[in-house]
Amino acid sequence: MTVRIAAAVLALALPALAARDPTKPTWWDKYQYLSTHAPDASPGGTGSLSVGRNVDVSNECGPQSETFIAIDPTRPKRLAAGSNEIFRNPMRGYFSTDNGGSWGGVDLPLPDCKNQNGTCFGSDPSLAFDSRGTLYYSYIVVFFGNGNGVTATEMAVARSTDGGRTYPQTTFFALAGGSSHFNDKPMITADQNAASPFRDNVYVAWDAAIGGSGAGGIQVATSSDGGATFSTARVDGPSGQGHSIGATVTTGPQGQVYVAWNDIAQNAIVFNSSLDGGATWGTPRVVSFKRIQFDIGIPAESFRGALVYPACDADRSTGPRSGRITCSWMDLTADGAHTDIYGSVSDDGGATWSARGTIGESLSRVDRFNHWLATDPVTGQVNVSYYDTRNDTTGAGFMTDTYLSQSSDGQHFGPSVRVSDFSSNEHDCNGIFPCNAINYGNQQGDYEGLAAYGGVVHPIWTDSRRNQDALAGCSRGIAMEEVFTATVK
Repeated sequence: MTVRIAAAVLALALPALAARDPTKPTWWDKYQYLSTHAPDASPGGTGSLSVGRNVDVSNECGPQSETFIAIDPTRPKRLAAGSNEIFRNPMRGYFSTDNGGSWGGVDLPLPDCKNQNGTCFGSDPSLAFDSRGTLYYSYIVVFFGNGNGVTATEMAVARSTDGGRTYPQTTFFALAGGSSHFNDKPMITADQNAASPFRDNVYVAWDAAIGGSGAGGIQVATSSDGGATFSTARVDGPSGQGHSIGATVTTGPQGQVYVAWNDIAQNAIVFNSSLDGGATWGTPRVVSFKRIQFDIGIPAESFRGALVYPACDADRSTGPRSGRITCSWMDLTADGAHTDIYGSVSDDGGATWSARGTIGESLSRVDRFNHWLATDPVTGQVNVSYYDTRNDTTGAGFMTDTYLSQSSDGQHFGPSVRVSDFSSNEHDCNGIFPCNAINYGNQQGDYEGLAAYGGVVHPIWTDSRRNQDALAGCSRGIAMEEVFTATVK
């Protein structure tokens, strides 16, 4: 198939290209690969590579995808990040002490998989520092093998006191098997707020795609002992089990806990909150209704499909909008031809929300997807990063860059800034399709990460500019997708 033929097919079929079954978790393609291939060997302690104005954080055999990043509030030049390893079992962690100029790499722990009579792997990274500089890295563990398919999943939270160089303590919890084994997409936060009675509590939110642990639906686990133990509550409404995906969690300046998710039954972004450290929860409220139910196969991510999920944060600064909550999500443009990133704010703890608005400037014939939002806890500035196809030269919308939009109030955004200095193409390699250097089942993954502190912003994303670079020890002999970052001041 040539690029021109593929472009014509995708252009005609765009609205119908929902690439995944909502009853399948977002880590399903990694399971399909590892169930039929031996995992690649560990790369050991890798080092990063500067590439133009950007940094290749992973710099190892690929592919890596789905990225996340966090800043230590006690030492803001100390960063930690994570990603999926698609051809390997463990999660990958990254650490930097020079404001993201250089990075090291480390594998995250896995449990004894034989306890579940098979093999296991990690998926879906998320990281957070608490107010003391302790780092928490959450992920899913998926158990499979012996011809039985996926047999169980459980949550994992690894703890580091050296900025992510080592993770000597890991808590595994919420083990679920049988028909309730599809736990998915955990996100983690820690309460850094000086005024909070729940300071340094750790919260993990995830969705139980077809049953999940306990009652299913959107789960939030709370730890008040540094991640040693967790108690779990279900926080979504009656549409519940099997109809909610893509949870996100953050905290307010007085220790409020905020969770939002995509309710595919209502076709809405939905929000809930706790005012007592996660012990009890309120009634879910709709942030905004939307047009894309679950995901959509836009040309730039047509094989995996771009997932709909919220990213939310609260203003924890001492500025005039302290306490304001801002949420972002992807949806169709007004003409239904492309995707864009939209946002809404709340000044009353999520009880009511503003009408949705476009994040950044409106552009025609451009797709935006896989966003993340971070509100600077010092300045109150709202930052949103996302993949954007405005620089595509194929004529088909295959090529992406990472862009950053910024706002002082979460509603009025200035011109977006290009962060990646080279475009990626997750469809073909210089006109060759299919291409052995692309991991079509995962492509960019489901999300990218973003962190901000004191006016400095760190986007992190999946980048394929080096996907055909030769690397020794790789199963395909090439780098494939890499984890890239940049520092924006």
